[in-house]
Parts: sequence; structure tokens; C-alpha cells
Amino acid sequence: MDIHEKVSLLQELVACCDAISTWCYDAKGELLFSNCTDETVLNTAFSAFGCRSILMEHANILNNPFLLGTSLGLVWGAAFEREDGVLRRFWLLGPVFYATTTKGQIELGYDFYRGLELSVAWKEQFMQAAARLPVVTSELLGRYLLMLHYCLTGQTLHYSDIVMPTELLRPAKPAEPTKRDRYQVYAAERALLDMVRNGDLNYAEAFSNSSLLSSGVPVSGPDPLRQVKSSITVFTSLVCRAAIEGGLSPEEAYSLGDAYIQRAENARSQQELLNLPATMYDDFIHRVHRCRTNPRYSPMVQKCVDYIDLHLEQKIQAADLAAQLGYDDYYITRRFKRETGYSLTNYIKFAKIERAKVLLQSTRLTVQQIADGLGFTTRSYFIQCFKAVTGRTPTAWRAQADQ
Repeated sequence: MDIHEKVSLLQELVACCDAISTWCYDAKGELLFSNCTDETVLNTAFSAFGCRSILMEHANILNNPFLLGTSLGLVWGAAFEREDGVLRRFWLLGPVFYATTTKGQIELGYDFYRGLELSVAWKEQFMQAAARLPVVTSELLGRYLLMLHYCLTGQTLHYSDIVMPTELLRPAKPAEPTKRDRYQVYAAERALLDMVRNGDLNYAEAFSNSSLLSSGVPVSGPDPLRQVKSSITVFTSLVCRAAIEGGLSPEEAYSLGDAYIQRAENARSQQELLNLPATMYDDFIHRVHRCRTNPRYSPMVQKCVDYIDLHLEQKIQAADLAAQLGYDDYYITRRFKRETGYSLTNYIKFAKIERAKVLLQSTRLTVQQIADGLGFTTRSYFIQCFKAVTGRTPTAWRAQADQ
């Protein structure tokens, strides 16, 4: 089978599970073909939001598959077809969303690209196309991307080999930074550190959004490689301290942080550092999660807790947990209450309110957007639950947190 036959077979297999489009570009970045029904508007988005320029910029220094994201939540996966070491084509999968994204969230994402002249008509076409895009996990998109890479190269890679750039994706004509921009960067980074403290495994979207707002902690300098190393060192130090505050022992945290800083110092090129911040962050957050796992909980109850933490955007019921774990829902609810001291319903409500606090403090999402994003049936019910837990309305809580 030639490459086109292999990719066609992969398209059919992926289509059995997810409606993810495939795109093919030549070495100059010109679209050759795709199977996307919204080809015109999404191809324009790929260029307008800076993804094409980032891809072209890295084409000659990267061989591994590549993930590209935008502040609107769109994500593409890219792989390279080469002949005798010379780039022939780019192949893309996507775009997809990692989580259900509302119209309001997309409109907030436009703020990052306000230097672009996007017509009202085009935005409306894009909004309609975005509503038809699939929602998949980052792991699943990564697996499809590894399959695409194998079709193009015959090389077997692991998920950790996928390049996930942490640099800012800028529009073609970026606007001057404003006070609001700086606040968004600060708030996004604060949310990342809060997730480390909580051992929150549901961090992928927040990490991606923060990476698009900021390269971590920018450090100026004449040497680009030295600048990236210094930025990683500062970011690692912040994550290390947050992990200690979350319960990780200082000995383990500092030892781990030193190891990642040394890895950064040993790097000889920026390419070697592209994945390091994401790897470091993932390592710390999983260690905090493990040390915060209550040893008194049975494996079944701990799985319930983990499932709830990873699906706060959904309406979670005992039947969902029973289906996931293979137990009777009556048994699960009784066992959960006995071990945690909370009814399953109350625990889910408390967990959602804790996540709402983080979003209120670290983002500019509206109360309605947060309510929708956490699976509350109405805005008023969300406010009622929030006030019952905290004693304040979400708006009042945010105002006090911003002081």
C-alpha cells in the first residue's frame, strides 16, 4: 500500500468512531485536499489563527508529530511526509475540541486575535462550523495522530513523543498588550498552580489555554536557547512550590524539580525543550494526586472520586459510576457515604463548586458560562448551590477574590 492508501484506510477507521477530518498540504503550506465538509472556513481559521505559520516555522526542525492549538480551543494534529529527508507534505487531523465549548467561550477566545480583521459574516460561518466539530480527549487525538505518523513513516512512537509546543500562538498582527491581557496571563498561570496544589488530573484544557496565553514565565535575554531554559527553570520552581503546598514532601518535590531543571540545562537545542514543561507539569500533578489520595478509601470509592474529578463538566449520577465500575448503584451510594461521610450527590455538588471557585478566580468566564460548563441545569440553580456551600453568590465571591 502506498501512503495515500494507508491514510485512506486510517480515515475510514477513524470515521467509525469520530468525525475527525483529514487535511493534506504541500511543503509550501498550500491546501491540496481534505475530506472536511467545512473546508473553506476551517482552512481560513487554520491560517488566520496562526497555526499554519507555526507549522511552517517548525517543519524543518521537527520529525515527530505535532499538536497545534488556539485560544478558541481548536486543536489540530500534524504529521510530516518526507522523501529522502526532504519535506513533501503536511498531514493534519482535526480540528477538534477537548471539551464541550460554548459560543460565549469562543467569543472570549476572539479577544486574543483582535488584531485580525474578521468579518461578522465569517465569524458566523465559523461558529456554525465549530458547532459541528467533534469533542475528543487529548489522549485519543494523540493516538490517532500516532497512527497517521506511522502511515507516513512506518515509525512507531509513543504518546510522550508527540510535540506539544508551549510557546504563544500569535496572530499575524498582534495588538499591543493591555492590562486585561496581563491579567489573563496571571489568572491562567494561577489556575495552573491551583490545579497542582489540588492534584487535579483534569488539567489538559487549562494547560493548553495557558500555553496559548503565555510561554510559562517569560524571561528576556539575547540567547533564545538560554531564554527558554531560564523560563523553564522559573516555571518548574513555581510548580515545585505549589506541589509542596498540595502535600508532596519537600524532599521529593525539590529532588524532582532539580532533575527537570538539569534536563533543561543539558539541552542543546530548543527542540529538545518543546515537551519538557508539559512533561514536568504532568509528573508533578500526578504525584500530588497520589499523595492526596485518601488511604482510607477502598479502590472502588477512590475510582468514584477520580471519575467525578475528571467529569465535572457532566451531569454525574450513581448509574454512571455503576456502569463505569461494574457495581450496583445502590451498593455504590451506600459504600461511598460510609467511607467519605458525604452522600454521592453532595460530594459531586461540593466538587463542582470547588471547580467553580477556581474558574471564578482565574478566568473571566461569566456565571452563565461556568454554570453551563459544569453541567448545572440553570444559572439560578448554580447560584443557589454555590451560595448554599459558600454563603455567597458567585458574583460576590469573585469580587472578594479579586480584591
